[in-house]
Amino acid sequence: MQFYKKTSQVKANLFSITIKILVVLLILIFGIFLLNKINFPSPNQKIEKIIPNEKLKVVK
Repeated sequence: MQFYKKTSQVKANLFSITIKILVVLLILIFGIFLLNKINFPSPNQKIEKIIPNEKLKVVK
């Protein structure tokens, strides 16, 4: 019976994890870039809601 060490698995495993993390980060950065390019319309009128004093509670 012959014994041997498998040292290449650890390096390959770290390399694959690093590649996966880089791919996920690139996808996130690309998604944020695309969302930044979309021109969302701003509201035309000022939104204001009057809250009556009855609904406000004072917390001490």
